[in-house]
Amino acid sequence: MTRRRRLGSVTGLAVLCAALAGCGIRTTSVPVDAGAAPSRVPCELAPEDIATQSTPGIPLEVYLVCGAQLVSVDRAVRIPEEKLMSDRVRVAQTLLDELQRDPSAEEKQAGFTTVVRDTLAVSGPREGDAKNALRLSSQPEDLPTHALAQIVCTYADSAASGSDGAVVLGGPSDDPARGYQCTSALKDRPDAVPTVGEIRPSR
Repeated sequence: MTRRRRLGSVTGLAVLCAALAGCGIRTTSVPVDAGAAPSRVPCELAPEDIATQSTPGIPLEVYLVCGAQLVSVDRAVRIPEEKLMSDRVRVAQTLLDELQRDPSAEEKQAGFTTVVRDTLAVSGPREGDAKNALRLSSQPEDLPTHALAQIVCTYADSAASGSDGAVVLGGPSDDPARGYQCTSALKDRPDAVPTVGEIRPSR
């Protein structure tokens, strides 16, 4: 290559670099690793999936974990409606059963999961509890935070909650039951469940 041709090549390269810089593109001499492509978890069921998994029964809404958030899904149970609506403990246990059930194939494909373990049970208030209290077979504060958040938000939108929307939960110990709230912030980041303190019977 002649000196003139080499000089022309260098000049052309300089012009190209200047053009790239002018467009806001930084030149680099090493490969750039952009990282893994972002995962695409829709966290919602397609209409055809909802139709596929729908079954006859009383419609219920439960909160599952998806993309580190709480997202509601619709379920249906085969229980006489009058019994389900008149018995808070039965409502609570039915909802808990749904939270413990493995997500359907369609729900799993959409990214849904549950962290509520299948050994958990619920019962009604003890003597000295508020009348709307529920007692879990494990202390609420000992549950995984996401599991407690799932339970609180699922109960908050049902007949299992109190008239003010608070969910009053205790465990097998003699510790007083406490009120928990399902907030928009909790649904977005279910890593700290808001409480409203101990709930005592009204006098």
